[in-house]
Order: sequence, then C-alpha cells, then structure tokens
Amino acid sequence: MSEPITTAAPTQDIAPPPVAVTAPAPVQAPAPPVAGRTYQGPPRPAPRGSGPPRGPGEGRSFPRSDRPKNDGKPPEQLDRRDFTKPNKRLLDQSIEAEMAAAMEGMDVAGMLAPENQQKPVAAATAAALPGGRKRGIIVAMRNNDIFVDVPGGRSQGMLPRDQFTDRAPAIGDEVDFTVERYDASNGLLILTREGSVQHVTDMSSLSLHMIVEAKVTGVNKNATGLMVEVNGIKGFMPISQIDLYRVEQPDQFVGQKLKCEVIELDRSERNLILSRRAMLERERALLKEEFWAKVDVGQTHTGTVSSLQKFGVFVNLGACDGLIPMSELSWSRVADASEIVKVGQKVDVVIHRLDRDTRKIALSLKQLHGNPWEDFTKSNRAGARLTGKVTRIADFGAFVELAPGIEGLIHISELSTSRVRKVTDVVQEGQMVDVQVLTIEPQVRRIALSLKTIMAGQEAIDAAAAEAERIADLQAAGERIASRPVNPNLRGGIGSARPLFEGGEGE
Repeated sequence: MSEPITTAAPTQDIAPPPVAVTAPAPVQAPAPPVAGRTYQGPPRPAPRGSGPPRGPGEGRSFPRSDRPKNDGKPPEQLDRRDFTKPNKRLLDQSIEAEMAAAMEGMDVAGMLAPENQQKPVAAATAAALPGGRKRGIIVAMRNNDIFVDVPGGRSQGMLPRDQFTDRAPAIGDEVDFTVERYDASNGLLILTREGSVQHVTDMSSLSLHMIVEAKVTGVNKNATGLMVEVNGIKGFMPISQIDLYRVEQPDQFVGQKLKCEVIELDRSERNLILSRRAMLERERALLKEEFWAKVDVGQTHTGTVSSLQKFGVFVNLGACDGLIPMSELSWSRVADASEIVKVGQKVDVVIHRLDRDTRKIALSLKQLHGNPWEDFTKSNRAGARLTGKVTRIADFGAFVELAPGIEGLIHISELSTSRVRKVTDVVQEGQMVDVQVLTIEPQVRRIALSLKTIMAGQEAIDAAAAEAERIADLQAAGERIASRPVNPNLRGGIGSARPLFEGGEGE
C-alpha cells in the first residue's frame, strides 16, 4: 500500500483543500506544494455564498466537519458473484415461501366463497349489442341528466334527457347507447343514445358520422341537392343522400328539419356534407337484425307497397322487403297486380315462406281471407251440375270459374260429343256455360269438368222429346181422320172396310 500523497493548493483564485487519496495504482506527480498551507484530499468546490478570494493564496478555509471522512484504508473488494444473473427457479421458490409465511393462519377458502364475492350490478351482466352498442339500466335521474349503469364499466354513464324524444325515461328502464368519451373531471362516461341528435355549437364541435338535425333552406340551382343549415352552419345534402329511394321533387323537403349524418367534413374549407340516407340505412340495419330474430312463418305484418312487377308485388315491411307472388294476391286469377293494390298502399300480409340464409321473404295477401275451397267442397260433390264463366282458353281445354277463387278445367275431350279440333270452336272467353263436375281434388285444388256430358244428356233429352212429339202428331192425325164425317154420295172406295192405323186397330 502506498503512502498518502500531500498536494499543495494552487496559487490561483481559490485553493481547494487537498484530500488524502489511497490508490493501488501509481498516480501522476502532484503539483508543487505552496509553502505555509497544507490540506489532505482532492480539490473541492467552494461552498455556496463564499466570495471571491482577496488575493493570491488567500482562499477561504473550510470547516472541519465538511471534510470527507477517510481513514486512509483501501476500499473492500466486491465479490463477482454479487453481479451474476439470479436463478428464476430459486427466486420463485423464495417468493412462494414468503407468501406462504405471510398468509399463514388466513382462511383462504372462506375468502373465495361465493357468498363473500362482490355481487355485480344487473347492468354489468348485460351483453354488448352489435355495432358497438351497449345496453344498460337507468339508475338515477337528476334534472336533465340520466345516469346509466354501463355493462363492464367501472363508472356510470350519463345521457342527456333531450335524447329521449320517443318516450319518457324511468328508473329501471333498459336503454341502448354508445360510449362517446370519458369525462375525467366528473368521472363519468358520456353516452349517446343510438340514433339521437347531438348538440352542435360551432364548426369545431362537428365530427364525422355525428348525428345532427339540419334545416332545409332551399334547393341548389341545378336541383342536385338540398341547401341545409346545422345551428347556423351551412351545409349541403346531395339528392342521392336524401332518401333510400330516388327523389324526383327535392323541393318538397324545403322548410323541414331532417335528422342526418355527417359524411364529409373540412373545417378549413368550411365544407359540410350531410346524408339522411346513411341515417335511414343505419336505422334500417338495426331494425333488420331485430326483425329476423323474431319473424316466423304465419305471422301477420303491415307493410307498404313499394313497386308492382309482372311476377308480383314488393312490400316494404320496414326492416326489409318481401314479395307477394301473383298467385298469392287473390284466390281468383289476377292478370294485373294493379287490380288488387296500388303503390304506396298500406296492406296487411302473412309471412308465407322464409329463407334465412338468403334473407328472402315470400308474402301472401289472400291468406288473410277465408279459403273458398273449404266452402266449395262442403256444398258440392262429383256429379253436380253448375254454371260458370269461361276465364281462360288453352290448347288442352278451357278454364271455368265456378265461384270466386274456384276454377275448374274442361279438357278438350270433354268439350263436345263430336271431335273437337280447336277449343274456340266450342267455347269463347267470357261465355257462360253449364258444366258437370267429374272429380274434385281439394288437396291440389283441382276440379275436372265436362261439357260433353251435359251435351250428351241434352241430346238424349232432345231426341226423346222429338220422338214423343212425332208419336203425338201421328195420333192427332188419326183422330182427325176418324172424326171426319162420311159423304153419302161418295161412290167407290173400300166399302165397309175400316182403315188401319199404326199402333192401333182399324175402325
């Protein structure tokens, strides 16, 4: 070990006190000592507040207590094992041992018992709804604020009262909402009810996909859209974004207030584009999911006729469209759908068929009325003679309407007792004919009719009547001859011979 090295203070501004340094390695030679002043240790900065030296070599001396304590011995050597990477397995065992010692004597099973667990609120068990929506329960109401328990949240949410325009809220009611933001100052989630209008103060408060209420102020000069205002902020709504269907007269919306969605926003250019169609499509999508979750065959719904086609009628049920085939419009044969319904008409329809995979619905209008086949089969049997109207001519026969919604077929072989080459040679559309029922099949709604049987029976009746008339004529003629007086002046003849008549004796 080397001996302490004594250094002298420099002859410049401040002479820091020297400190005795013990080092195993050799050091550089110290500066030459200054006579009269000797301090051990390295140089130290002057204490805060000490003034500049008054002259060369007249530095301020330090108190004895401020000097570093050093007994002049070398520092202890550190073991390299103190810097090695710890063994995780041993560390885990050590932690487990400490935890076991800390929890010794505690009833862990009792703490984990179900009765000791914190019960979640009813809203916390509610599942999230599609589209990022949630459903909670109203727990409190104060002035214009409605407080809702948010499922899975650690804080309550707040809804403005003015978003309940369809109904009055009450404590315990369920409400669907989306989380807009978190208010850290009040510790509340700011909620927005699905489809509700949000309050707008200026351009900075607008954001994309926000639901706002816009007032239509006019139609632009090219009639390609509506000029609107949102709380004094001017905007534009293209004509394709006004409704779900094409709008022919956009001026009908002038002066109205429309609930719409922000689809384009440029604050620097003060450009605001709104869409009512996006809002309607969003509402329709939500209604569609709820509709398909509840719809079933046989249910009755009210809809609006949206279009007429050659193959049927499309009806808007609110959530989706359904088709009424031509055969389901009426029990009677329908040639044109406009004879039964008109576009825009409200109709009650029955769900006839469903395809949940393709989301297609077949509707029926005639099933709301009584089935005429049931009444017809009760009052008519095979062999009955009925009168009907020829409604349709086909190559294989003629269709005859026997009652509203009841049609039968006269096959071409049953049209006449003689050979028939064309159906129109015997009957015409609109002609009233007497037919005889051959068979009735109510399961397949089929009736076989015959005109030949009626004609054959009529021919037999006519032949019998003609024969009876001929015999009656002969008898009348014989009576006239028998009652004729005899002329006494008549000479010749047959004398006393009596004439003989057919079927009788002579007189």
